[in-house]
Amino acid sequence: MNDTLPTAEALRAALAALLDGLPPTQAAQAVDRLIASYRGTTPTDAPILRDRSDVAAYAAYRMPATYEAVRSCLGALREAAPDWAPATHTDIGGGTGAASWAVAGAWDGPRTTVLDWSEPALALGRELAEASGVPGLRSATWERARIGVSPAPAPADLVTVSYVLKELTPEDRAAVVDAAAAAQAVVIVEPGTPDGYDRIIEARDRLIAAGLTVAAPCPHDEACPIERGTDWCHFSARVSRSSLHRQVKGGTLSHEDEKFSYVVATRFPTAPVTARVTRRPQIRKGQVLLELCTRDEGLRRATVTKRHGTLYRAARDTAWGDAWPPPEED
Repeated sequence: MNDTLPTAEALRAALAALLDGLPPTQAAQAVDRLIASYRGTTPTDAPILRDRSDVAAYAAYRMPATYEAVRSCLGALREAAPDWAPATHTDIGGGTGAASWAVAGAWDGPRTTVLDWSEPALALGRELAEASGVPGLRSATWERARIGVSPAPAPADLVTVSYVLKELTPEDRAAVVDAAAAAQAVVIVEPGTPDGYDRIIEARDRLIAAGLTVAAPCPHDEACPIERGTDWCHFSARVSRSSLHRQVKGGTLSHEDEKFSYVVATRFPTAPVTARVTRRPQIRKGQVLLELCTRDEGLRRATVTKRHGTLYRAARDTAWGDAWPPPEED
């Protein structure tokens, strides 16, 4: 990653500058309403973000976490295809542009188009992009579109769809995934909840049916080995909280953990991992327990002990969502 490209700290600085003066009580009230909306059923033609107050609250409340989740997913894509880089990127339902910030931080130069049905979200997204000082973000195109209903977007190398499918009807979800499947690479992210995982599995199935192959997190294109209703596949990204973030969320901790489910699929060859760590590793005296999804054996637990030498030391540094064994050991 190019160090001159945006980081989480740069995004927080842009948010703080543009949202300065927003009363915390007003932001908190808007956040409470937005949470209620997201937990309910929202028709496709009813934007959740209605005005600048809503959008400002949403940006302070959700952008840092969405950014970190998408950045983690893009990291998995880069690991599976280190020599690939997109020239064009479309962010479907991109709102204020969190995924586009993550893309700009992963590659230098993609031409980005953000599509969303909320004009206030697009307007604030433009402001944040301008404040970033990053050419790729400042030159992004922001277009209003009714997601799932408007004509399919122009083909792009990379399509991101982050935290959008929950807002759509089943028919519109299918239309969005089918439109995304025309890209060379697709990254779809949903909340790390049982229903978010269900939507990811549905999207994964449609992408495979459309001729794409899974690059991450799965080490294979076969059916997910998790028995539906008993568990769900999700991961975690650490999010640092700014003072503004803590005010809006009413929290005191300096960080939070964003849980998410995702799928990355491509139309070009990749090198998926042999196995992926699907839970936080359990470090015990002299051993590390790893819950794995594997290419050939489905779900299994690996116990790595001191007698494994360098592999044991690697296991102690392995995080939830990482490849296993580490690349140098594979």
